[in-house]
Amino acid sequence: MVPTREVGPVAADGPKTSGLESSRQIDTTVSHSARIWDYWLGGRENYRVDRELGDRIEELLPDIVTQARADRAFLGRVVRFFGEQGIRQFLDIGTGLPTVDNTHEVAQRVAPESRIVYVDNDPLVLVHARALLSGTPEGAIDYLDADMHEPEVIIERASATLDFDRPIAITMLGVLWHVLDDAEAQRIIDRLMDAVPSGSHLAVAHPTTEVTGQKMEDAIAQWNRFGSPPGRSRTPAQLAALFHRLELVEPGVVSSTRWRPEALPFGEPEEIDRFSVVGRKP
Repeated sequence: MVPTREVGPVAADGPKTSGLESSRQIDTTVSHSARIWDYWLGGRENYRVDRELGDRIEELLPDIVTQARADRAFLGRVVRFFGEQGIRQFLDIGTGLPTVDNTHEVAQRVAPESRIVYVDNDPLVLVHARALLSGTPEGAIDYLDADMHEPEVIIERASATLDFDRPIAITMLGVLWHVLDDAEAQRIIDRLMDAVPSGSHLAVAHPTTEVTGQKMEDAIAQWNRFGSPPGRSRTPAQLAALFHRLELVEPGVVSSTRWRPEALPFGEPEEIDRFSVVGRKP
């Protein structure tokens, strides 16, 4: 049995939203990672096809909801860390659907003048982002419809909001696993980091098979059979290799739950098969 989660009321064939209309570009017959992720987080912006595949994957990998929540918690911690380092500009690639503690909310709590650019190429994500996300008067937020495989386009369009002569924190949480080729993943990272100055940071969260092994492999196989876009796992060593031009921030490549966790009275959090790594451009 799949564990029961509290979710908002959802129509049988699509999401229930607050006065928002879905774009004609949205294909409700094909599942999409952002909407499945929204379902695992208890959101309402997902379709039947997303919920069905989400349930299938959860049967194979029962802790996937824990992974989704851990990823969101990591986002909050790493954005706060960036703010504490004095970074006031953020490029969030693979935004996902809005939920609590989005990048701009965390960043602007630390520094209201923070500027954030969200990047995604899912029409549903962009419809909701533009309608639901608003920031402080002192700061700025922009939303780009762009593909991470075209970093030059992202850089050019983000420069309307961000100053690429000052440090920028780039986050790619749960998106790089959709880049199947290591050389292509390296090209994307290198091009993005080439465009930003010393003191900029990159944060990546990515599935591995270090903890659950075959269960995660089976879940990814199920995803690739029915989901879109396809994905893959990487080992901690492969993730570290993608950061070879950057200085790894302690504690290095670790389970997302163990990247600078909040103090707990019962020791370290349990590991999950979602690892995170943060690097600084020297």
